[in-house]
Amino acid sequence: MKLFLAVLLVPLICAAEPASVVRPTELKKDPATDAATVVQVPADAAVDATERRGGWVRVRTPAGEEGWVKLLALRYGAAGGAKRGDSGLAQAITAARTGSSGTQVTTGVRGLDDEKISTAQPNASELRKMEGFAVPAAASAEFADRGQLKAQNVSYPK
Repeated sequence: MKLFLAVLLVPLICAAEPASVVRPTELKKDPATDAATVVQVPADAAVDATERRGGWVRVRTPAGEEGWVKLLALRYGAAGGAKRGDSGLAQAITAARTGSSGTQVTTGVRGLDDEKISTAQPNASELRKMEGFAVPAAASAEFADRGQLKAQNVSYPK
């Protein structure tokens, strides 16, 4: 009897967890920022999260596209409550499988050590992408004025 119940619960434990994308994000072929982009996923798009690898989560869109998005780009269920339609059993299985109820996410990022810094190589395409985020000084000053922000000088660390 116990074996029969275990066999029935395996699909529930292995099932994908529903989530949504919190902001427009790229669905990557591999769990890396420089991996090829499969498709752009719009904000609030529903996805199924299937696997986690470090700060990345493998997802499947309703259209069937599969790939990786950054962990912090996903929202699992509604904050402060159970996902709509979750039964007590589904909540218990989710908590047992993931170690949490799915309403709070924490992640860590590894730092750089001396070896990684000494062997670093420039990436011109990523630099161009980063430069594309720059705004003119006048636009940033206007933004700061609207937010009542004040300039501060910060010393570089030694």
